[in-house]
Amino acid sequence: MPTYVAERYLPGVTWEQVLDAARRAKRSAAQMAAAGTPVRYLRSTFLPSDETCYCLFQAPSEDAVKQANDRAQMPFDRIVEVVHVAAEDLPDGSEVRPRTNANKEQP
Repeated sequence: MPTYVAERYLPGVTWEQVLDAARRAKRSAAQMAAAGTPVRYLRSTFLPSDETCYCLFQAPSEDAVKQANDRAQMPFDRIVEVVHVAAEDLPDGSEVRPRTNANKEQP
């Protein structure tokens, strides 16, 4: 399943407010999954000095992520699909393929 990031600019937001929003995102995603739309909240990365927060979700579509954020009453500036490159994907400097749905199980 694809992974998406919801990018937010949150001037004046505290860490406690980010934690509250993360709880709402997790709850919203779980409710959608229980209703048949497989959305999963993964984690958030908050950059206090930039007043920015990036929230990762797994979902079948960008639209499903938008719906989860709307249900959680979490504003966002954009939602885009992401590709991860993890440290274990770089074992010896050989050819590296980013993790996508097609090669997720292969480094």
